[in-house]
Amino acid sequence: MKRTDIVDLVGTEKVNVKVNAKGWVRTKRQSKNVAFIALNDGSTIRNLQVVADVAAIGEDVLSKINTGASVSVDGMLVESGGSGQANELQAESIEVLGVADPDVYPLQPKRHSLEFLREKAHLRFRTATFSAITRVRHAMIFGVHKFFNDRGFYNIHTPIITGSDAEGAGEMFRVSVLDPKSPPLDEQGNVDYTQDFFGKETNLTVSGQLEAELAALAMSKVYTFGPTFRAENSNTSRHLAEFWMIEPEVAFADINDNMDLAEDMLKYLVEYVLENCMEDLEFLNNRLKEEEKHKKEQDRSPMNLIERLEFVLAEKFERISYTEAIDVLRNSNYNKKKKFSFPIEGWGADLQSEHERYLVEKHYKKPVIITDYPKDIKAFYMKQNDDGKTVRAMDVLFPQIGEIIGGSQREEEYDKLLMRIEEMKIPKESMWWFIETRQFGTVPHSGFGLGFERLMLFVTGMGNIRDVIPFPRTPQNAEF
Repeated sequence: MKRTDIVDLVGTEKVNVKVNAKGWVRTKRQSKNVAFIALNDGSTIRNLQVVADVAAIGEDVLSKINTGASVSVDGMLVESGGSGQANELQAESIEVLGVADPDVYPLQPKRHSLEFLREKAHLRFRTATFSAITRVRHAMIFGVHKFFNDRGFYNIHTPIITGSDAEGAGEMFRVSVLDPKSPPLDEQGNVDYTQDFFGKETNLTVSGQLEAELAALAMSKVYTFGPTFRAENSNTSRHLAEFWMIEPEVAFADINDNMDLAEDMLKYLVEYVLENCMEDLEFLNNRLKEEEKHKKEQDRSPMNLIERLEFVLAEKFERISYTEAIDVLRNSNYNKKKKFSFPIEGWGADLQSEHERYLVEKHYKKPVIITDYPKDIKAFYMKQNDDGKTVRAMDVLFPQIGEIIGGSQREEEYDKLLMRIEEMKIPKESMWWFIETRQFGTVPHSGFGLGFERLMLFVTGMGNIRDVIPFPRTPQNAEF
């Protein structure tokens, strides 16, 4: 008999039919005459209750069925007489596909800490929490592509291996086939990368932006959605060494067009997850409520997960300049009473997550977009304003997260871009192709980057970025 997904069995009104279900056992309860098996195949947060007559199925089969085992069940789908499910499967035969010894299977039906489950990343998909996150992540990926496709954008695959540092930070993973014990050296005693595979020093990319700009300057509207890498030795709950970035680039677009696109995209994706993942969101919402009970009152979020998502949709994002943001923060009671870990003393400070969240959650009480940052704290490619002090950068701030998007209008003027590259001591010879685009039909253009895992933190309510990517890569951790 052909297998039917459990998501289709638990929600159907078509009952009193013979079906086959396959999946993994979440729990089993057994009395003298009957066994109740909760079966899940990952297609839904809900389990299918399998009711097995002990005499009909046989104790020899049922004794092999424990939490973690995989089974195939043939039987009659009927309306359930119990609470908690609409339908149940009356088993006529059960085949055990794979056993799971209860003495060693680590995911027994009890509460496990997230730290423990990170050590069991090969199995944590089987838990309700991580199966829900996986389904939401899939929906968000699909939603991203649908948003851009429906608006006439072209998806561009930008290089994972690159010879340039888009951010100018230098925190990159080197790609090399040279012998690490005795690499070839040049006359100055430095590693001679001309003898390496690519004939030059190469790294894993920190961003697809620079290459996406090249495509936008011919195709008008493009986006990348790919893996990026940062060799930053940071073990916080917000940083990964390998993560995914969504990066649109748009020709003939200024900073205002950029802000409109960012706001439209975020609202679209939040609405998309509310429309397509409500069962999983309700589960994650209840999980978050339980977690909040164990926090100190001052650390609790004023909104639950679904309220935060609806909060994003409720109003137009507040748009302010960096100078306005600094004035608000400097004059706030939080700053005056020294509640900030990083006090705001004046113009030029780099905003921290606590400042960003204050603006969103306490002051404006809506998502915020900050523009016109000091050029000294932003990247070389950002459009310089006429004041000589600021650039047309923009950051989108969300509750609980702080910055979720960073972007800018790009500097399209050849002389200004070249001057900024020289100021920041970026090797011109490695950026010749990027600079040259400003000589051949340059146009105003803009773009931004959205860290996909930051978005996932927001839409799932999880507190640690390691829990919204299947196999996290962090300092000292490249398991699985």
